[in-house]
Amino acid sequence: MEDPEQVLAYAQADFEIPHNNFIQHLKAFVGNDFNGVALDLGCGSGDISWRFAHAYPNSRLDAVDGSAVMLDYAKSAACPQPVVTPVNFILGRLPTVNLPQSYYDIILSNSLLHHLPDPQILWQTVKRYSHKGSHCVIMDLLRPDSLAAAQDMVTVYAGNEPYILQHDFYHSLLAAFRIEEINGQLAEAKLPFTVRQISDRHALITGTIP
Repeated sequence: MEDPEQVLAYAQADFEIPHNNFIQHLKAFVGNDFNGVALDLGCGSGDISWRFAHAYPNSRLDAVDGSAVMLDYAKSAACPQPVVTPVNFILGRLPTVNLPQSYYDIILSNSLLHHLPDPQILWQTVKRYSHKGSHCVIMDLLRPDSLAAAQDMVTVYAGNEPYILQHDFYHSLLAAFRIEEINGQLAEAKLPFTVRQISDRHALITGTIP
């Protein structure tokens, strides 16, 4: 997203429930105490990055996104709650982005997978920047069974949002994968992760690098 109007609509949308749920699922998988270095892939406007920073005050976080406009918003936006964890926002596109760490203890990502031209870009980036024992927590949309079901979800979850966000949400739902497709991607990447549905429109992928 490079269009300022599109970025503003996304950044100001109400993602309180799914983003909070993401952090709760992450804490359930990783634990409440973490003092290592984490990587947020496709951080967008930074909402989940700041939530992670609040949840883990003794950690460090590198947050990557391919949109300069998104990162400008992330850097200028007020953090929902005061944090002491440094967040290093990095402009770059996968898989060519150069990151300051050779590996990370936690790799997290929300709603990036369906945006990529090839899903292996995400999984190979996870492999490249992880090490034995790295925890990975990734959430993405699930593709509905029909166009009508996708439109119903737009009405329910984005009916009060600007048209541009409704448009993007609808097409994101259509671009998303199903659980069996994600399992196939993970098998191809040789990543022993677990995929499960956590809402009517979200899948959660978790795993620890062996």
